[in-house]
Amino acid sequence: MRLLVLVLGLVLLAGCSSPDDGAFVFGGTGGRTTITYDPPDARGALPAITGESLLEPGRTLSSQDFRGQVVVLNIWGSWCGPCRAEADALDQVALASTARGVQFLGVDVRDQRDAAADFVRDRGVVYPSIFDPPGRSLLALRGYPRNAVPSTIVLDRSHRVAAVFLTAILPSDLQPVVDRLATEPAPPAG
Repeated sequence: MRLLVLVLGLVLLAGCSSPDDGAFVFGGTGGRTTITYDPPDARGALPAITGESLLEPGRTLSSQDFRGQVVVLNIWGSWCGPCRAEADALDQVALASTARGVQFLGVDVRDQRDAAADFVRDRGVVYPSIFDPPGRSLLALRGYPRNAVPSTIVLDRSHRVAAVFLTAILPSDLQPVVDRLATEPAPPAG
């Protein structure tokens, strides 16, 4: 009995000692491939996703470079058939949304630089990508299935996770989400 009380006390203590820092923690899909997080105050903040530029070695790219903007993070690889299939859709939404404060940022994983750079150039991809073969930049995505390629994470203007797509997307999937987030107010400066 004492052991049971001790174990229960430790479990409660461990649960209480985990701070609610407002950070995004992926809690699973419930069998869905598209997950949305609403209302805005229920969204978890995503730490900066940072890494070396695919096309400009030595230059660092970060989601924080786009403060106050909606950010669409796309996790992809040149070796990935569904990534190839969705490339035009991502470009289409990026081009249609840039003027409204929306920025796309790719994260190229499990890839070779030459193959990935050729992929971007051949398809005329209009947004930058982080080159991250081991996926280290994705460690900031607590609980996120880093092997889900392609996947897309849409951040609101405060860089809180508003939507996750764990599949290749079509413009009709992504554009309404981006349009809705682009109308949300920018966070206060500070």
